[in-house]
Amino acid sequence: MKKLLMTLPLVFVLGACTHGNCRTQKGAEKTAVTSEVPVTKSAATDRVKVYKPDGSLQCGQGKAIPVAEMQKQLKGIQVYSSANKNDGMMRIQLCGSPTGNNNVYEIDRKDLEAALKAGFKEWTFE
Repeated sequence: MKKLLMTLPLVFVLGACTHGNCRTQKGAEKTAVTSEVPVTKSAATDRVKVYKPDGSLQCGQGKAIPVAEMQKQLKGIQVYSSANKNDGMMRIQLCGSPTGNNNVYEIDRKDLEAALKAGFKEWTFE
């Protein structure tokens, strides 16, 4: 009886999530539920995000260009949303090094080529 009482908690601990991380499985179930909704083509699917580094540097060095001011470089291009976002990449911690903060703009896909010519890059970090 004593052996049974000692092994029972061990069985529960080891058998709790035998198929991988429980959180991952729950997230997959949520994804599966939401992906069952029929997707219709909308104007938002014809949009793309572009970005440029904002110029900020670590230790407060460098001057960040505000989102609204940099948007002026997208002459004649309709901007649907804009934000300052970090690209999430690892960086060396050194004063004067780039912070990874970027000004990101959502535009029509048809205007992507014009934005690339203006020095912007396509945002692929999400």
